[in-house]
Amino acid sequence: MSRPYLRFSLRSVRSSRSAAVVLAHVLVLGAVRLDAQTVSAGGANVAAIQGTVDAFRSSLGTLNANVAGTFGSGRREINWDGVPDSFSAPTNLPGNFFNANSPRGVGLSTPGTGLAVSAKSGVGPVDFGNIDPSYTNTFEPFSAQRLFTALGSNIVDVNFFIAGSSTAAFTRAFGVIFSDVDLASTTSLQFFDGANTSLGTFFAPTGAFSFLGVTFGSSVVSRVRITSGNTALAADVNDAGNSDLVVMDDFIYAETVVPEPGTYSLMAAGLLAVAFARRRRQR
Repeated sequence: MSRPYLRFSLRSVRSSRSAAVVLAHVLVLGAVRLDAQTVSAGGANVAAIQGTVDAFRSSLGTLNANVAGTFGSGRREINWDGVPDSFSAPTNLPGNFFNANSPRGVGLSTPGTGLAVSAKSGVGPVDFGNIDPSYTNTFEPFSAQRLFTALGSNIVDVNFFIAGSSTAAFTRAFGVIFSDVDLASTTSLQFFDGANTSLGTFFAPTGAFSFLGVTFGSSVVSRVRITSGNTALAADVNDAGNSDLVVMDDFIYAETVVPEPGTYSLMAAGLLAVAFARRRRQR
């Protein structure tokens, strides 16, 4: 029987930047499933990552409608631009907005003080200029014109549900577009299974625009922890020196599903095998 997890220190994947092919390095920490496939790209403008983003979208299938239930396949997306002004800066975004108001099977939370979507031009300062005026020159959206961030923290947890319900669900792929990643090995996605066991931590490449997507062989992901840079947005906190302020734009992920009973049995067997192996190593 092959091992479901393996420890990596560095993985190189190829991504497309405009017409050129560049080598993007994705640092991977912890026990990582062998079937985890990463794609990433970073660059100075939207064109630098557009091809990689579109390829990730295509690999997940048709874009599904924002309605309750599960389609069983295809993908969902969140680009923040449809969030009404009443739930945008300076007002906080409810964590269940994309499961209740606009059902897409996602619940959002943070160890910080709240979640925020940036204001539109003409309504308020764009790109989180309401938090600090310098941010209007720091961040830029991939899909105009709203962005997303945690408040009082640089961490967001994404939990998956059958859209429009409280039924916990799983996905097989998840990707994020980041704005203004300056420092390597700071902005990351950490994936967890139904037992809250880490499936690996993957780091986004640097760039004014940065994309990282990870796909697994089956729907095993119940939660993703997003770490954006190393510093939370706040008044008089600037993006300079060792402080890397990063915000998010589009989320792209495979349709959320509830595994068949047989899949649960296989997952449980795999977890027992991993626990047994760890116990033997500790003796």
